[in-house]
Amino acid sequence: MRIGACACGRMVCMAVEFERKQRIAVLGGGPGGYEAAIAGAQLGADVTLVERSGVGGSAVITDVVPSKSLIATAEATNSIAEAADLGVQFYSRGDHGKPVRPEIAVNLAAVNKRLMGLARQQSEDMRAELVRAGVNIVNGEGRLDGDGAIIVSTARGGSGTDFDRVEADTIVIAVGARPRVLPSAVPDGERILTWTQLYDLDAVPEHLIVVGSGVTGAEFASAYTALGSKVTLISSRDQVLPGEDADAARVIENVFKRNGMQVLSKSRAESVVRTENGVVATLSDGRTVEGTHCLMAVGSIPNTTGIGLEEAGIQQTPSGHIRVNRVARTSIPNIYAAGDCSDLLPLASVASMQGRTAVFHAMGDAVNPIELRNVTSNIFTQPEIATVGWNQKQIEDGIAQGDIYKLPLKSNPRAKMLGLRDGFVKLFARTGSGTVIGGVIVAPRASELIFPLALAVEHRLTVDQVARAFTVYPSLSGSISDAARAMHIVL
Repeated sequence: MRIGACACGRMVCMAVEFERKQRIAVLGGGPGGYEAAIAGAQLGADVTLVERSGVGGSAVITDVVPSKSLIATAEATNSIAEAADLGVQFYSRGDHGKPVRPEIAVNLAAVNKRLMGLARQQSEDMRAELVRAGVNIVNGEGRLDGDGAIIVSTARGGSGTDFDRVEADTIVIAVGARPRVLPSAVPDGERILTWTQLYDLDAVPEHLIVVGSGVTGAEFASAYTALGSKVTLISSRDQVLPGEDADAARVIENVFKRNGMQVLSKSRAESVVRTENGVVATLSDGRTVEGTHCLMAVGSIPNTTGIGLEEAGIQQTPSGHIRVNRVARTSIPNIYAAGDCSDLLPLASVASMQGRTAVFHAMGDAVNPIELRNVTSNIFTQPEIATVGWNQKQIEDGIAQGDIYKLPLKSNPRAKMLGLRDGFVKLFARTGSGTVIGGVIVAPRASELIFPLALAVEHRLTVDQVARAFTVYPSLSGSISDAARAMHIVL
């Protein structure tokens, strides 16, 4: 309530105006929905979050958190296996006291129990944070009711369904995506699997066939090779990780092959069927590949069917993704979309930024439209690949004007100490000015090393400004400074 006074001739009248908090309804509690809800609460809105499977969504419960936890275990396995290169040897006492080198064993059931526990804990922590912020959480299936409300359906204890209506001034849709399923290779959860079903395995697959060599396929192929599986990677392209930096993809493919992985390039899986003791993948040229298990990593589809988008008049792409602009706004002014259900870059970091940006924009706060050119991305293979900004192909095609410098990681003193053989730092700088416009890092923990380049791209730093910053000696980050110094602009 607001009370004010105004002069009306000789009389003074009091005006009473009732103010109502802005109502925000968020459909989906993944990274985008979570950040939207938190931002709305921080700005004083009345926020309701509708989530069907748990706060954090698939990113936390069945995707990013468990998969990267599994990869951490794979990295630990690799570290033990490669310790001999640093002079560390593992032996136990055998018969007559003679040393016997033990095998590295992975208890996958224990690993999966741990990582699913981590996922649940992360989900619970996020839920607790929402509650502390004052967000109202409704569990159930939600769908739009026009452009001003969400209808939530929840199953009753016995039978039937209860319905609730959440009215809102602003709606943020963050319903995510799910694994794409091919009719010729339908997952059964036991032998033919999506990446959400891998965590039910009790033992490391003897022979894992991975169909799809994109980010998901490459990451799991790398991890299960380290965990002890024989892995066959079926790639329809010339090399793994199509669309990524060609030099980076070449390094990863060479590492895969060196570690014993079979990579079938220019091969397309027509079907995958279950046999008595495993699976058989049939390729388009008639060849067959037999294994014990198969991971289908052939992309994802947005969870946008049946949630009232058409009735509300929201535009979608032919693939079913929601069209959004750079502030995450849809074709309906008061409805926004964030995350993998939108037609922007499918990264958790982008989803989070979209969620915050959407609410800031809806509530009239200061907002910077999302610039995809500044987004960092990472592929959690071993070694990792991190990128930001313009890429080499765009420079070579004349889309961006830039110079390229590549520095092999093996020249770095810290890399030598750690026994690292693979990887590099690559910088792209604007021709003439030396402004950093992009970069690629292939190295262990490249996801951490890319941050200085992300700052340089975001704030338009020159290679000389990057080179003037002190780095620790010895350190892997020193290669970034060395590469920048090599691109010095003579004034």
